[in-house]
Amino acid sequence: MVTIKKITKDKAWELRHKVMWPDKDFDYIKLEDDDLGIHFGLFKENILISVISLFISKEECQFRKFATLQQEQGKGYGSTLLDYVIMEAKKRGLKRIWCNARKNKVNFYKRFSLQETNDNFIKEDKSYVIMEKDL
Repeated sequence: MVTIKKITKDKAWELRHKVMWPDKDFDYIKLEDDDLGIHFGLFKENILISVISLFISKEECQFRKFATLQQEQGKGYGSTLLDYVIMEAKKRGLKRIWCNARKNKVNFYKRFSLQETNDNFIKEDKSYVIMEKDL
């Protein structure tokens, strides 16, 4: 059974670190504004396997630090969680959702109708593009 619910930033940090930057110091995965975010977790049989953090500013939101356990990737759990967050943003009456997408994940985000912008950057030798969607 799969459930999605709000989680604490500490729970999000654990999975972020394990999936995204396991070779970095634990504090590396923390965001300055994590206290302002809404953190969601997808649980499979009560085990946290995917996390995403939503940051709302005026009429738009950014999702950040989207991570799914390596062994659970490709099974639709991340898609289920992202669908949930997009619906949550719509319920809140937000007008736009966006993210800093790793270039190698662009096609994944396109499945959710997010479009690439002309804003690109590199962080820690990884290439990113800002992707967005009107809600």
